[in-house]
Amino acid sequence: MKKTLFYLIIVLTLLPSDIMAQCAMCRAVLESGEGQEVARGINNGIIYLMAVPYVLIGVLGFFIYKKLRQSGG
Repeated sequence: MKKTLFYLIIVLTLLPSDIMAQCAMCRAVLESGEGQEVARGINNGIIYLMAVPYVLIGVLGFFIYKKLRQSGG
């Protein structure tokens, strides 16, 4: 178990540098383009990807709250 956790921490530590490099590349491509439709589409996609985990956690939290409320009261 400790070995798996150690490897997971190493991977997560090394991962952000790759992610940030990709973001810089995307930004450079979008800034060099003449049409802003692609940039708008990328921005909307980022918003959707960012919102989905929060919605899922909220729904899961609601069902857990509802289940605990029924069994406790």
